[in-house]
Parts: sequence; C-alpha cells; structure tokens
Amino acid sequence: MHLCVDASNLKRGGGVTHLIELLRAADPSAAGFERVVVWGSIATLALLEDRPWLYKRPLPVLERNYLIRAIWQRSRLGGLARAEGCNLLFVPGGSFATSFKPVVVMCRNMLPFEMRELLRFGISIQTVRLLLLRFTQSRSFRMAGATIFLTRYAHDAVLKVTGGVPGKVRIIPHGIDGRFMVAPRLQRPLDEYTEVHPFRLIYVSIVDVFKHQWRVVEAVARLRGQGYPLFLELIGPSYRPALRRLRAAMRRFDPQGGVARYLGPLPHSELHANYARADIAVFASSCENMPNILLEAMASGLPIACSNRGPMPEILGVAGCYFDPEDTNSIATAILGLMKSQELRARLAHAAYERAQQYSWVRCAEDTFEFLAEAAAGPVHEGISRQ
Repeated sequence: MHLCVDASNLKRGGGVTHLIELLRAADPSAAGFERVVVWGSIATLALLEDRPWLYKRPLPVLERNYLIRAIWQRSRLGGLARAEGCNLLFVPGGSFATSFKPVVVMCRNMLPFEMRELLRFGISIQTVRLLLLRFTQSRSFRMAGATIFLTRYAHDAVLKVTGGVPGKVRIIPHGIDGRFMVAPRLQRPLDEYTEVHPFRLIYVSIVDVFKHQWRVVEAVARLRGQGYPLFLELIGPSYRPALRRLRAAMRRFDPQGGVARYLGPLPHSELHANYARADIAVFASSCENMPNILLEAMASGLPIACSNRGPMPEILGVAGCYFDPEDTNSIATAILGLMKSQELRARLAHAAYERAQQYSWVRCAEDTFEFLAEAAAGPVHEGISRQ
C-alpha cells in the first residue's frame, strides 16, 4: 500500500515535531505500506529524515498563504494522490477539502473548539482564522473515514462541538524524544538556595494569550518580594500582542531584571540542556490538546507546577502541583509549595518521570500506522491505543 500525507499546513510547533518523530520512529512496511509520500513546505520537508520509503514532494504553492494552500488542497491534492497510487490520505493538520477517499485526520488544535479561549484574541485576524478553523475542522472530522485524537480530553471536547463523528476514532498520544529522559536529581532544601544561586524556574512555550506568562512573572516577583530566592527563565516564540503584555509585566514587576528573563525561541535540539539547568518546570497554559512541552518537562526529571486546565491533569496525573493559570495567588502558592518541601519536589519529580516512560514515539508510530492500515483496508474498528 501507498500512504499520502498532506503536511501543507504544518509549519512549526507540535505538528511539525509530531511528523518528524512519527516518521523517524516508523516502520511502515510492518503495517503494509511500502511508500509514504509527503507534501509540505520546503522548510518542513527538510526536517524529515531521509528514508528509503519516504518521498518528499515540495511545491511552490505550499510556500504561500493559507487561502492559496486551501485552494490547492481542494483542486489539486486528490489528483496528485491518485497519481501517486495512494491507498490512504493522512491529514495531520486536521482540515481537508479534497474528494479523495479514504482520509484519516488528526485533531491537533483545541483553540477552535474552546470558545472562551478563542475569544481571548479579541477582534483580530487570529479570531477570524480560528473561527474558520472551527468550521473547516468540524466539517473534516464529520467527513473523514477515521480520526485520531491525542487525549481523551480533546476527544470529549471536540465531540461536544461537532455532535459526534461518523468515522471511527483512536486515541494515540505523542511520544517523547529520548534526549529529554533524565532521572530526577537529588533535591536540596530551601535554605541551600541563595540570591546568587536561586531556584531556577523554566517555562517553555510560545508567548500567547492563553499561556499566561505575564501572570507567572507577577507570581515569581511576588515571591521574590517576600524574600524567596528564585529566578524565572522563559523560552519560546511569541504572538506579538501577548509579547507586549509580557514585556509590560516584566517592566512593572521586574524593572531591575532580577526576577525573569525572556530568551525568545531556541532550537528544539537545545531545549534539553535548559531543562537540565532548571530546578522547577512551570506550565501555565489554559488551552492544550497534548502539549509536548509538558511531556518533555516530565521526562526531564523536574518537579512541575502546572495549570489545572484542559488535558494537563490527564497527562500529568498526581505527579504535579496544580494551580489556576488565571490566578496569580494560585500560581505563587503552587511554586512556593514546591520550593518549601524538599520531599514533595522529590516525590513529584519521580512520579512525573515514571509517568513519562509510557509516552514513546515508537509506540506512537506503531499505533498510528496500525490504525492507518486498518483505515486503508476498510472499516476501522473503534479502540484506544495502549497508554
């Protein structure tokens, strides 16, 4: 069998990471696929490791804007897939508008399906884009032969909006890159930290309106004002309006620059070194599907102060110290609880590390290609992947 993958809308973030790791870990022949053809931008395809069975198809049209790519998908993709002799089209970006069948889609983005989070963008192009995605992805899920969800939370939340999907579904979580796997270190008591050698907090994520970095800065500044030695390192790209809000918070609560530092985006290949230098990971998002960042923090052997929204409790379980990401007092209380208790840090770090072991890219690839093979062969049997 031949598998076609439409990666035209995967440009950065978790979607690109998923595709890279999925194909790196995959053995398509074990599921009956002898060729995998991928359409995408030059930048995205360049990140995919060469394999004898992998055929990369860059096209100039895929370097253009969303509307042009959508027109290409509707008018040309089906014909290209048939010309490649494809038995199945896999659309990990979540939206399709082609007549080709069968199609398997993946639900990656929760923002279009959580109106409260979507409206954080106010009157903006981003809001219009997300509302359009709400329509196109809901339509795609209803038209697809099968749908992959990353978490039970995402499955339940999306089906509340779509009213169900006629195709079968499978829940297949992401994996974790092995370089993040670092056994928890020995935890030190609070009195061993000083202004010169403070608790190092790390928050890796795009700066966006639903990530609440400015509230974390305020919480850390409040604890510093109470005499606790800690420092926050923020890493990730940014959405301009949210970055302005973060900068304003840093000017207000940290005018001397002793509380927090924003490093901007760093190559994914370097992030494990930043986790290794940290003492506590913070994740304050209020809208996620399945955050790779949280998985990486778990694998890095760090105690985690985490948002109590979305799928985070499903992923982290009892291995986190939770807070309300819109309540600065709640964030500060969670961080301080970890700082004060050496035993709590050790227990949660070990629990998170152990829980991280179940998230494997090899398992993700095996489950995904098994499901894709079922979809290509005929009716798909409903089930949930091993977790």
